[in-house]
Amino acid sequence: MISGKIFYPGIDIYPMEDPMGFRYGTDCFGPLPEIRKLDSIRASLLDPECDGPEDVYAIAMDVGKKGHETLLREQMLLFGVVTYARGRLGSEPIRSQGHIHRISAHCGWSTPEIYEIWKGRAVILMQESAHDDPGRCFAVYASPGDIVVVPPRWAHATISADPGEPLTFGAWCDRDYGFEYKEVRAHGGLAYFPLIGADGKLDWQRNTCYMDSELIQKAPGNYGNLGIRNGIPIYTQFEQSSDTFLFVSQPARKKEVWDHFIP
Repeated sequence: MISGKIFYPGIDIYPMEDPMGFRYGTDCFGPLPEIRKLDSIRASLLDPECDGPEDVYAIAMDVGKKGHETLLREQMLLFGVVTYARGRLGSEPIRSQGHIHRISAHCGWSTPEIYEIWKGRAVILMQESAHDDPGRCFAVYASPGDIVVVPPRWAHATISADPGEPLTFGAWCDRDYGFEYKEVRAHGGLAYFPLIGADGKLDWQRNTCYMDSELIQKAPGNYGNLGIRNGIPIYTQFEQSSDTFLFVSQPARKKEVWDHFIP
């Protein structure tokens, strides 16, 4: 098991470092993880030829408590967990390549995602578009227990802010999830590259394949307008009120929130 303190997310799922993956409690269900290899994300890195861990991260989609399987399918919700390797990708931290959520067939929307950090330090890098003009760009810094919302249609990537500690997080997603990579890859990544500075902190280098746009660095917002409560694990919030995250699979319910959204 990964050493160090882990935020308890209200569900007995624990990250493993060797082999990379997850251990499920007796009351939980979940698949064997998919392992994302370094070669599969090179096209979106600052240095596509860089060295780094061969296994970059493990992802397990559709996990939960056994008593919730039917309800999750009925609500078209899916809970997923991800754990990253420790280390770096050349001069960059361990991170995902960046993508946009495809339009879901059942609701006709690109769907949002609700992140919750379990261990390590994260930055959720997001931008309004993966076109030449990326629109507003945000780097949202999050620690264990923090919640970060990525709205529909936005391009985004999850970055480990500490190369010495594996990052682990959970997320609510649409069950009909799917990822679009074409535009992000065509621009060589998102609008900013994270770099590990000499002091170990993150610096940001603009991706000149996009038009210039200021990077707004901030802490997670208050998502009370989405019915999300701070200080309560997002899986527990679902248990307490199963309709809380219906807007994930039915984003039109919160259409007014997505306009001019600030994460």
